Amino acid sequence: MKLHSSSTQQYQTVTGYFDGGVEINAVPYTFSLTVMPETAPRPWPVGAFEELSAAHFEAIAHDAPDVVILGTGARQRFVHPRLIASLSERRIGVECMDNQAACRTYNILMGEGRKVTLALILQAPAA
Repeated sequence: MKLHSSSTQQYQTVTGYFDGGVEINAVPYTFSLTVMPETAPRPWPVGAFEELSAAHFEAIAHDAPDVVILGTGARQRFVHPRLIASLSERRIGVECMDNQAACRTYNILMGEGRKVTLALILQAPAA
């Protein structure tokens, strides 16, 4: 599904999503990633929700976002509080949602000028 008809060069905008992937400024990505409005997408070494560890969130904490939007795949899942302790200690909020909702929410918050990180777990669609 396309979200925007045009991309911006200044900000990293989700322009579409599809099974197993996302488009950031019309560039497709099929691996898990993190992105912030002014930071290009970066690979995030998470292959599946079950692989999440505290270290994955500690890496995000270094960027000091106001909020993290965690896309947990095709369905919404909730991460254990001990995994996001490094974010909670810094008063960084974490919202868990399915990837499509995460992409839409990221764009809204980015458009409001918020310092938001989108962390998406992307998996290849089941054959």
